[in-house]
Amino acid sequence: MPFIPHTDSDVQEMLAAIGAPAIDSLFDEIPANLRIQSLAGIPEALTEMETGRLMQSRASRDGRPLNFIGAGAYEHHIPAAVWAIVTRGEFYSAYTPYQAEASQGTLQLLYEYQTMMASLTGMQVSNASLYDGASALAEGCLMAVRAHRKSKSARILVPTTVNPTYLEVSKAITEGQNLKFESVPYTPGSGTTATSALDAYKGQDITAVVIQQPNFFGLLEDVDAITDWAHANNAFVIAVVNPLSLAILKPPGEWGAKGVDIVVGDGQPLGVPLSSGGPYFGFMTTRMEYVRQMPGRIIGRTVDLDGKPGFTLTLQAREQHIRRSKATSNICTNQGLLVTAATIHMSLLGAAGLEQVAAASQQQTKALVDALTKVKGVKLAFNGPRFHEAVLQLDRNVGEVLEALVQRGVIGGYDLSRKYPELGNALLVCATETRTDEDIAAYAKALAEVMK
Repeated sequence: MPFIPHTDSDVQEMLAAIGAPAIDSLFDEIPANLRIQSLAGIPEALTEMETGRLMQSRASRDGRPLNFIGAGAYEHHIPAAVWAIVTRGEFYSAYTPYQAEASQGTLQLLYEYQTMMASLTGMQVSNASLYDGASALAEGCLMAVRAHRKSKSARILVPTTVNPTYLEVSKAITEGQNLKFESVPYTPGSGTTATSALDAYKGQDITAVVIQQPNFFGLLEDVDAITDWAHANNAFVIAVVNPLSLAILKPPGEWGAKGVDIVVGDGQPLGVPLSSGGPYFGFMTTRMEYVRQMPGRIIGRTVDLDGKPGFTLTLQAREQHIRRSKATSNICTNQGLLVTAATIHMSLLGAAGLEQVAAASQQQTKALVDALTKVKGVKLAFNGPRFHEAVLQLDRNVGEVLEALVQRGVIGGYDLSRKYPELGNALLVCATETRTDEDIAAYAKALAEVMK
């Protein structure tokens, strides 16, 4: 059961067993002047039924608008079985699997997760997750600095088509470690990064080049050319990917002649609900030769004294196990519950199911773009191949248009004018498999009304 209450008699029985007269006596070591006598503004306690009703009332204020915003977090269908299994007590209440002999179920699931992520990204080894996609990029950059022993510059080239929030988080996390992030502009006509934009750095000491695929505009970068350029100039390549897109796109392990060195991203599209912004989980995969520089947990498969298979934590270069100054990171846990959901989600859908979801999302985005660009004052900004997001340009203020759409029950997209002012009144829209033809028609009708 998810909740088992103690009755008054249960409480009295437990107090009697430990020889305490009352619950307050358990805190008698705390001086009276340090105890809070009351909590101002806290209402009276509610029953479970009353609490449920209050939460439903508050949630209903949000309504059920049609959602066409992506920008790093995506609304996908999650089979009911996923969270029915995740919330079983064996998974839901499990915590850190330090005692391997008592945590075989959790460890096996994490091992299966690592296997799936390594296969999906085309890499050799995966960790057991990070906090989210943004912090995963920061950890990937720090890992590149550690692993690329021939580079002394700690310079990271980041195209401006990389999610700007990811870059802001990476700068904040690595601020005290002297990493230098240098922006590489995209080509205005295509919305993607050309290798010619990298040529100014040719022959210099560059630690790593970051590539996001699809990029923040939803467009597909020439990842083969950029990967080969980086390796030809003795730089690591850090790929930032949407894991769902890898069901139909070439995995980073096959980019260019040698594949990338580190892959990171956010696992939210794999069975994790939007939940008003989180929690989500980050993932990281790499080559086996860099495994000892990988942060976070890694689960290994082994055999016990009787020759039976088992699972355990391995290669733990974390601050709990060695000197902090020598640790690969100070990540104290992983997003285990979200990883559990992703593992079950991928297991239920399988490779064919993930491919169907990705293909349907791509198809619905094309239908969305076709419908919206028929509205007067709306045009497509970039014509290149894309996954399931696209940039539109409007003939008026995007923020005002989005506000008007909300009044009509539509979350219309992400306002790019704040991060990319050079694009003018630009709007990033997204469609996944959850958006039907009727949803798209409703958006187009609402937008036409607003754009009159």
